[in-house]
Amino acid sequence: MFEVGATARFRAFHSMPLQPPPENERHAHDYLVEVVAERERLDERGMVCDLDVVTSCLADAAHRLRDRDLAEVCETPVVTVEVLAAWIHTQLASPLRNDGAEFLAVRVWESEDAFGGIRASL
Repeated sequence: MFEVGATARFRAFHSMPLQPPPENERHAHDYLVEVVAERERLDERGMVCDLDVVTSCLADAAHRLRDRDLAEVCETPVVTVEVLAAWIHTQLASPLRNDGAEFLAVRVWESEDAFGGIRASL
């Protein structure tokens, strides 16, 4: 399996209503997002997909999330790192599939040692 990827950083807010304080209060995280597009065989360009497409789509998603309340952007009351990873996967799926990627993995880090993610076919 061949792969290309990119990262983005942004600060955003969320709360975890069913958790005890301070998690149930609105708070910020400085997120790091890693995305990896995969393909079984390289295309005629020798690519999984165009890395410029990967970085541009990820930058657009990060821009939509930056300094926002994640519940508003993701349109769900509880946004975990897994939920956020799935939202980002959805945002990138169509353009990356159209450019040749077959799978996409998204990993969202909310601290230096804690993350959640998803890997799914496109």
